[in-house]
Amino acid sequence: MSENFPLITIVIPIKNEARFIESTIKRIQQQDYPPDRLEIIIACGQSEDNSSVIVRRLASEDSRIRLFDNFVGKASGGRNLGIRNAQGEIILFIDGHTYIKDRELLKNTVRLMEEKKVTVLSRPQYLEPPDNNVFQQAVALARKSLIGHGLDSTIYTDKEIFVAPTSSGATYRKELFEQFGYYDESFDACEDVEFNYRLTKAGIKSFTSMKMAVYYYPRESLGALFHQMKRYGIGRFRLAKKHPGTMGLGSLIPVLFTAGMPLLFLLGFVVKPVMTLFLTLSLLYLLIILAASLLISVRHGFRFLALLPAIFFTIHTGLGWGFLVEAVRNLLTIKHLSAADNR
Repeated sequence: MSENFPLITIVIPIKNEARFIESTIKRIQQQDYPPDRLEIIIACGQSEDNSSVIVRRLASEDSRIRLFDNFVGKASGGRNLGIRNAQGEIILFIDGHTYIKDRELLKNTVRLMEEKKVTVLSRPQYLEPPDNNVFQQAVALARKSLIGHGLDSTIYTDKEIFVAPTSSGATYRKELFEQFGYYDESFDACEDVEFNYRLTKAGIKSFTSMKMAVYYYPRESLGALFHQMKRYGIGRFRLAKKHPGTMGLGSLIPVLFTAGMPLLFLLGFVVKPVMTLFLTLSLLYLLIILAASLLISVRHGFRFLALLPAIFFTIHTGLGWGFLVEAVRNLLTIKHLSAADNR
């Protein structure tokens, strides 16, 4: 009986997702879950493609789909828009470019929340949908590796364990937002990490399981990957500024590398021992990414060996550059406000 199943709201914040949004929605529609106990909310930012046209067509064919204009533009605003309009007891967030392999995802959601007695579920979020090209496969392998992602992240785990929700919480009882507030709309990346960190600090536990796994499509070029990592770097700075306790070694290393290496290089023309240090560190970094690339290629295929070093470099410099850009922007804002106060 469908009345025995809680109403689930799936919230999908999108912007420029015309390529994937229809297949993502169709995967949701194929879920083995009572149709009248599911709603799909799409929060669409100011897209430059026909994402909203596609969603409107799908909504005209399925009354469970509702489209809202996200005038905030950011993913955080889209999430909040979805929460405010959600009728479900459970809210599940996914991105517009998601491949859902398991038709039991929603049933698993209900069962795990009841069995584990949790109000948050985390999930593996792999970058391995079945139709990745070779470059995307290389990105997925790099991001799963020790030097390609946060050391304390649980989004690539295949274990069935209780975890802190910080890095991978994605499904919530709606009352949590009434208790802890909504997403911080100053964030355009890491807004989920920031909200999940608040839950973690409040002692909220989560459970992660392969039964909750979804698959995201990786970026298809170094330029697109750099832009994504830059956004994440900006998000990491804002997260650290709001919650200093989130600043760890994994966040600092890309920043120190991106800022420090050019400075050492320039200083090396004046102080020769510094140039020696620069060359030594450069060689060490090169050896690390080559060793990681070789290890991955031995396990998964040597067709990735030529791609992985550039992908690792792009991940590290993108994260570092985004963090630095946001740090400088904040410093300039503080100076401007200070100067205005002194007038």
